Parts: sequence; structure tokens; C-alpha cells
Amino acid sequence: MARLRMGEGVLRRKPIEHIEEADAGLESERLTRTLGLWQLTAIGVGGIIGAGIFTLAGTVANGTAGPAVLVSFLVAGVASAAAALSYAEFAGLIPRAGSAYTYGYAVLGELAGWFIGWDLLLEYTAIVAVVAIGISGYFSFLLGETGLDLPAWMLGAPGTGEGHRVDLFAALLCLLIAYLLTLGIKNAARFETFVVALKVLVVLLVIGVGVFHITTANYSPFFPYGIGGAFTGAATVFFAVFGYDAMSTAAEESKDAQRHMPKAIIYSLAISMVLYVAACLVLTGMQHYTEIDPESGFSTAFKSVGLSGLADIIAVGAIIGILTVMFTFMLGVTRVWFAMSRDGLLPKWFAKTHPTRHVPTRVTWIVGVASAVIAGFLPIGEAAELTNIGILLAFVVVCAAVIVLRYRRPDLPRTFRTPLMPFVPALGIVFSIWLITFLQSQTWLRFAVWFAVGLVIYFGYSYRKSEMAKAAAAPESGTAP
Repeated sequence: MARLRMGEGVLRRKPIEHIEEADAGLESERLTRTLGLWQLTAIGVGGIIGAGIFTLAGTVANGTAGPAVLVSFLVAGVASAAAALSYAEFAGLIPRAGSAYTYGYAVLGELAGWFIGWDLLLEYTAIVAVVAIGISGYFSFLLGETGLDLPAWMLGAPGTGEGHRVDLFAALLCLLIAYLLTLGIKNAARFETFVVALKVLVVLLVIGVGVFHITTANYSPFFPYGIGGAFTGAATVFFAVFGYDAMSTAAEESKDAQRHMPKAIIYSLAISMVLYVAACLVLTGMQHYTEIDPESGFSTAFKSVGLSGLADIIAVGAIIGILTVMFTFMLGVTRVWFAMSRDGLLPKWFAKTHPTRHVPTRVTWIVGVASAVIAGFLPIGEAAELTNIGILLAFVVVCAAVIVLRYRRPDLPRTFRTPLMPFVPALGIVFSIWLITFLQSQTWLRFAVWFAVGLVIYFGYSYRKSEMAKAAAAPESGTAP
């Protein structure tokens, strides 16, 4: 009987029709609706375009895929697009904080929701750290151009260079973004929109000028590491094409989430993929893949063709622009943490918001410190792979959930419907699982340890303390539909 009750407990679902009322909670646990369509789209573009162009494109081209880094981004983009359409349907249907965590909780049950939420806490935090490391690479390039030499101990994580002890600049950036997010979503979103506009202009400048310095011989061999290298590269760059999912965690802060969230998800991915493809063609055409700098690819590529002044502009643009990626993913992890805490799966203390700014400042500072530690002491390659396995698994859950809910509850009002059901979400599932197989065993081990810790916390605390558990224990409680 106890086993039966346990099975029922982990499968309990948040009732979709009443999620908004159930999440209303206390005034101290509410977020403010201030974001419009283009602010949401800017947050999405800000999360997608950044380290993928300015850092990972060079890293993957140099050591994993060669000119076929273009194929890496296209493969990752197809898998991401299939998942994006699933996210768009859920974003219009369940416009609440938490994104994949909330969707999984409402459709697949509490344990699935916990699994995704716990997963995203690690993945999003690691992404913030990866991006900070990428910015630090361009910062080092600029210092080299000015002739300013800083102590080696503060220029990189252990193992990334002689005398390196900590990437101090990357760690400080994480704390800076945390501070910006504590100022309130309205002010933070204005900053994000302005910087995203600057970033897109820099990318267009890179493409517009770089196309005149392409040497077609640099594209040969196109697959120097084989087809497998291109697919391994896709698994590595995948985190650079899914910023829209972190943006969807801000649904509860959107003025008209049911209409705007699906559009913002699709717009942001479409804009970003066009820019990614064009930028990859320019980078690998300007410089042979063996000579591309893994950390500041575009700056060194422009310097190699005699455009040092433009190289410096790109480096500055990269530093400013990549900040938006950090902003989007730190926003994402704090809103997932907030939603899990409000649901009782983590202590309620974390769900408290600032009395006037209405943002979860407590979790924001915790995430800021955690990402700073990762950015300061892990090389970019290890940190990047740490992000991908969890996000791919989250995509699997969301794509599966949209299929389940379409057949379980076809009557629910949907402002956006994933096309070609169930083919498109099934494609997202297959692509995501396939990309997971290209990740290294060390990545699996780290994820397994994190997942094991999560299971201990869930069965030791969350299973008994969740709001759904309390409702089920109350005599007057009903059952989720």
C-alpha cells in the first residue's frame, strides 16, 4: 500500500486549468508582468547569439569540425527548432515561471518536473559560467593589443595556461549580471534590449566586412575530422542555439504571455540561425581552421587580414554582446529555482521576492556566486559539455510532454499548436537523444552524480513538503485532472 501511495505521489500533476490560481501565493512570491513581445524576443536573441558565434564557433572549428562547424550549427539548429515548436505550444498554454520544469510537472508528474527543474539549475548556471569564460578570452585579446600585462594567475582557470590559477574577469562578470538582475525585471530588460541591438549590429558588421576577405581554399578539406567531427561539434555548440527556453521561464513576467511567448520563441530562433550560418561561413573562409583562435576567433581572423582596428571593435562588441547570454540564462535559472521553491519542492525561503522590485534576489545572488566559482576554476571545454546533456534531456521531456498532452487533453485552448504532430516533437526527441550519445563519458559521470544528489533531496525533502503533497494530505483536497 505504501508503494502504491509512493507511486501515486511521484506522478501527481499540477492541474493546468488552475496553475495560475495555485501559483498566485503571497504577494512576496509574485512576479510583475512588464515584458512586451520585442523585449521577450530580445531576451531570446540575447540568449542564443553570443558565445556560439564569438567563442564556440572558433573552438569547434579549430579542434572538432573544421569548416564543417557550419554543419554542426545546422544539425543543432534542426534539433533545437523541433523542440522550439514544442516550447511555443506550452508557452501559450501554461504562461508561468519555470518553463520546462512547469510543463513537466503539469503533464508528466512531480518526479519528472523535479528531474527537469533540478537538471536546469545546474545546466543554466554552467552556461552562465561558460559564457563568462568566453568573454574573458576576448578581454585577454584586448589586453594583448594594448600591451598591458596582468599577472598570469588571474587570466585563466587551472590548466588553461602557464601560471593560471583563476579566471578572475569571468568570475566578476557573473557577479555583475547577478547585480543587474536584482535591479528589477523592467530595468534589466531595457538594458538587455539595448545591448542585444548593439550585438546584432556587431554581428552584421562582421558578416558584411568579412565576406570580402573569404578565401575559398580555406574551406578545404570541409570535413577534416570526418562527419563524426561535425556531429560531435553539434553536441558541443547545442547550448548556443536554445536561449529561447531560458527566455520562456520569464512567461510570468510577460504582459500577454499566451500570445507573445510563442511568437518570441520562434522569432528569436529564426533570427539567430540566419546570423549563425552566415558568421560560420565568414569565419572559416577568412582563416584556415587550424589557425583560428579557439577563444577569440573573429578578432584574430580580422587581424590576420590586416584589419586590426576592426578586430578591436569586434572584441569590444563580443564582450558587451555576450553579456546578454549571461543575462538570459541567469534569468532562467533564477526563475526555475523560484518556481520550484514556490511549489514547495525546495525551501520556501528561496521563493521570497524583493518587496519593491518583485524579483527573487536571494536565489539570484546564490546563482551569481555559484557561476562565478565555475567560471573561475573550470576550462571552457569542460564547462560547455557540462551544460549540454541536461538541456538535451529537458528537450526530450518537453517534446514528449507536448505529445502526451495533445492526446490526453485535446480540448485545452492553445494559442499556438506545434505543426505536424507528433512528427515534429518526435524529431526533437530523436535528435536530442542522438546528440547526447556524442558527449564524453566524463560528462555523463558528472550528470549522474548531480542527478543522484537530486534524488536524495527529492525523496528526503521535496516529496513530503511540496504544495501538491500538502493538498493531497488535506481532507478537502481533490485530485489533479
